[in-house]
Amino acid sequence: MTEFISDSDATLDAIGLLCPLPVLKARKRLKSMAAGEVLQVLADDPAALIDIPHFCTESGYEFLGQDTGDGYQIYQIRKTG
Repeated sequence: MTEFISDSDATLDAIGLLCPLPVLKARKRLKSMAAGEVLQVLADDPAALIDIPHFCTESGYEFLGQDTGDGYQIYQIRKTG
């Protein structure tokens, strides 16, 4: 984990979605973003704790970190390249 930033370029609300939907929707959103932009993903699927960092490692995106909201997690991903 490098840095969790307070402002992101886009937010994906994946609350209520189960594996693999949070990752699939994040992949789709990141494709339309410019390099260097940060996507914030909101998810409450327990599997996302493992799936999102793994997705970043496998896809070459920079995982900036994870925080918690009120009943959900907040993930930040920076699009690289």
